[in-house]
Amino acid sequence: MSGAPRIVVVGLGPGDPELVTAGTLAAIAAAPVRFLRTDRHPSAHLVPGARSFDHHYESADRFEDVYRRVVDDLLAAADEHGEVLYAVPGSPRVLERTVDLLAAAAAAERIELEVLPAMSFLDLAWVRLGVDPFEDGVRLVDGHRFALGAAGERGPLLVAHCHNRRVLSDIKLTVDDPPSAPVVVLQRLGLPDEAIFEVPWAELDRSFDPDHLTSVYVPQLAAPVAGEVQRFVELVTRLRSECPWDAEQTHRSLTRHLLEESYEVLEALDAVGDGGPDTPLEADAHLEEELGDLLFQIVFHSVIATERGAFDLSGVARGIHDKLVHRHPHVFGEVEVAGADDVIANWEQIKKAEKGRTSVFDGIPADLPALLYALKVQKKAASLGVDPAVVSPDLGAALDAVAASPEEVPLGELLLAVVALARARDVDPETALRGAAARLRETARAAEPATPGP
Repeated sequence: MSGAPRIVVVGLGPGDPELVTAGTLAAIAAAPVRFLRTDRHPSAHLVPGARSFDHHYESADRFEDVYRRVVDDLLAAADEHGEVLYAVPGSPRVLERTVDLLAAAAAAERIELEVLPAMSFLDLAWVRLGVDPFEDGVRLVDGHRFALGAAGERGPLLVAHCHNRRVLSDIKLTVDDPPSAPVVVLQRLGLPDEAIFEVPWAELDRSFDPDHLTSVYVPQLAAPVAGEVQRFVELVTRLRSECPWDAEQTHRSLTRHLLEESYEVLEALDAVGDGGPDTPLEADAHLEEELGDLLFQIVFHSVIATERGAFDLSGVARGIHDKLVHRHPHVFGEVEVAGADDVIANWEQIKKAEKGRTSVFDGIPADLPALLYALKVQKKAASLGVDPAVVSPDLGAALDAVAASPEEVPLGELLLAVVALARARDVDPETALRGAAARLRETARAAEPATPGP
């Protein structure tokens, strides 16, 4: 043995002390200084005199912080004592994050690391489930990293470390299209109180009491878990904790950035145009980049909201998904439409009912630029079947004048000419347009059918 500090890592198996290997027992007996990742394991008593790292679980906010503190303590102990033993549940090389971190740190610190093989809960799980993991292509996933570990997978999946309802809830909410078949819960494999039973997906986080020896087998998912988006959420979450600039941002401070990114997306869309086959590759690449910047703002706000317990990105996606389903009864229901105009009219009435509004004009932001405000007012009026030219004689005359203009005159030039006319009359075009839109709104609103009472 070299003179370098040394750490021996052993596994205590799936639970039953009889399943601990002879090699592990010999290593424990030979080690003068012993550590346990946790003493909450049925075979922990086989490591007498060991110091547990359970106190880190109580003081750290994240499991990753726990694991790094464990590694730091082990490295320090190895430097102090020359050789230490570290015992973990199950097998040291199966979903044991501390050993992964320890291996990387030991190489950097020139500490000798020996990892002894051990029996894993997997050996019992395959027997109880009656599956061959290689033939069936089972993917092993850590419950704490389910969204990332299960990315792109449809199943089958064996999810470990499902030790509390919060982990189970996170797993359940990550899957947008849940499986119709029940999943299999495996608890305390190999122990006298072993339990194996099926539960519906909807009951995953409320139909039984999980413990530190609980795993879940998912035979198949209806749709794969989205991975790239979850990786992005984890990145932004890390930026919030480790980057000083990101950490000090608030919903309010980000408003300027959201507006800037929105305008940059609009500029990129102008370059793409209608997105036909002749669209330049660089224009598509630029649009992709700008959409990513805009997505960063959306994820950033979602992460901030998650920190204060309001909502997360999954809730945002789920909300817009359900809203779109509800507002497209011609796609997901029995409603028939004759064309796009019917779709818009239905949309406005459904939205009006959803929001409890008395008018389709409610909810138009008053601070919109006048041109965009006028456009929205006209669209709302049209959804009611109200012709702006009919309800406003002055507007009708103006539209007739525009219609009489040569077709080759671009619309932008016509708008520019209106601005020039306003300037010649010493009229603020923004104010004039906003006032005309407001008058149209009130006239059309008067013709709007009354909303029936509850």
